[in-house]
This record gives sequence, C-alpha cells and structure tokens, in this order.
Amino acid sequence: MMSFFKKKSLNEKMLHGKIEYDPETQYAVIRSSICTGEKVAGFKNKTDGHFTEVMLINEPQDEENFKKTYGLDTVKVEY
Repeated sequence: MMSFFKKKSLNEKMLHGKIEYDPETQYAVIRSSICTGEKVAGFKNKTDGHFTEVMLINEPQDEENFKKTYGLDTVKVEY
C-alpha cells in the first residue's frame, strides 16, 4: 500500500527545528562552493568566524524560505 502522506524535505525539517540567531553577534551568510556550486545557508560569528550551518540551498525558493524564517532582507554570499 502506498503512503499518501507528504514527506517533508530535508530543508523543511531543518527549518522546523529553528536554530537561534543573534544579529548582535552573528550575521547571515550563504557559503557557496566555487568548485561544486553547493550552497549552504547559516550564520557566521562576527568575532571568531565560526559558521553555524542551517540549511542546504538547492533552489531559489530555499533561500527565500531561509530569509523569511529569520526575518532577513538580504543574505551575504561568501565563496
């Protein structure tokens, strides 16, 4: 018997368990690989540069969901 329940994507699951973001000590960033093109959204610590991964960006809608979830207008991209 086939299941008709919609499976949540990995990104939907990650956003459900929302990671805390402190704009005083962190900034939002998308890390993009020059070699593979893989993009990962997360937060980078302003003082020590530690990156906290939040979600994989597979399509433009993923980036929009990331910005909407954290109330961001723009997100810096680092290569």
